[in-house]
Amino acid sequence: MANATPTKAGRATAVAEDTAIRPFRIDVPEEALVDLRRRIAATRWPERETVADETQGVRLATIQELMRYWGTEYDFRRFEARLNAVPQFITEIDGLDIHFIHVKSPHKNAMPLIITHGWPGSVIEMLNVVGPLTDPTSHGGDPEDAFDLVVPSMPGYGFSGKPTATGWDPVHIAGAWIALMRQLGYTRFVAQGGDWGAQITDVMGAKAPPELLGIHSNMPGTAPADVSKALASGGPAPSDLSADESRAWEQLKFLYTKGIGYATEMALRPQTLYGLADSPIALAAWMLDHDARSYEDIARAFEGDPVGNLTRDEVLDNITLTWVTNTGVSSGRLYWENKLGFFDVKGVSVPAAVSVFPGELYQAPRSWTEKAYPKLIYFNEVGKGNHFAAWQEPDLFTTEVRAAFRSLR
Repeated sequence: MANATPTKAGRATAVAEDTAIRPFRIDVPEEALVDLRRRIAATRWPERETVADETQGVRLATIQELMRYWGTEYDFRRFEARLNAVPQFITEIDGLDIHFIHVKSPHKNAMPLIITHGWPGSVIEMLNVVGPLTDPTSHGGDPEDAFDLVVPSMPGYGFSGKPTATGWDPVHIAGAWIALMRQLGYTRFVAQGGDWGAQITDVMGAKAPPELLGIHSNMPGTAPADVSKALASGGPAPSDLSADESRAWEQLKFLYTKGIGYATEMALRPQTLYGLADSPIALAAWMLDHDARSYEDIARAFEGDPVGNLTRDEVLDNITLTWVTNTGVSSGRLYWENKLGFFDVKGVSVPAAVSVFPGELYQAPRSWTEKAYPKLIYFNEVGKGNHFAAWQEPDLFTTEVRAAFRSLR
């Protein structure tokens, strides 16, 4: 047993230091948690918003209830125990340490699957789907639907290393994930993602390494070139849109004009966000205010009425992970690095599956999806769930992933 170099969270232990893949466990120093509680208690508050809704941002009552629970009732060791309950590892890829969860299925012939999270998420989003995906018979499924699961932390996120130079964009990360799966010995695998994970997964599908059997996305890139151009220029919608396509246009138009202030700031000036490293409440508010539907659902968790699995403990597990690793700024740099359109077609050439959740940033029309993914093998519009599909609706997400890849087994 050898002590690893202290991580952002304080201490980690690694065994077999001479091997390329090192086991990893989290051990947050108590003094770090004491300091977090002190900072929460010392928050200086602004006045209440001047409107009776969330149009000015995260409401004072919501964030103060979060602060009260976080500082007095939340179990700071909870997220640590949850993560340490699953096998975690660190390996170096292209000079950067990459943290990942790797759970092998007890069932023979399990399909290897790599799932990528997004912002402001982390591997926390996926913890409730680990068991159902890897051991379906213990969760009401069939052994034929089993997966070996790999869930990496993106560079600059969680316990992965923070890039010290430019270049770690979604294209680079997609290549690193292919390298990771090869390093783990997988000669055939599938990939899944939402948010940034969707873009990275699409790029993997465009790279089309021989090992990649197919992909699944819950935030697909389907916007045609003329739609993307009109959205970027502020021009009118193309005249030949169907009803579903017009709905998607309106959703994307709202998103680009009123819904991505956070993304604009991180894409232009991520280093300016020093408050994310200094104030836990600044970090929490920044992470809560992702999109209108997700914010509404998360706010309800702190009002005692959670929607799906987005409980206040789940939300704070994710925020606490970001705080103890001090990755509020480093995670935001991915927006600065990115040169791809979030919802543009990426040129995926492998078999692809798409699940459309009603609370997603936009509902991808089937017509756009069929053109974006010429080898579309599965398309389904589900009845509930928002942008954080795996996190909020783990059972439904699991069902969709199983169905998406069933034809590739």
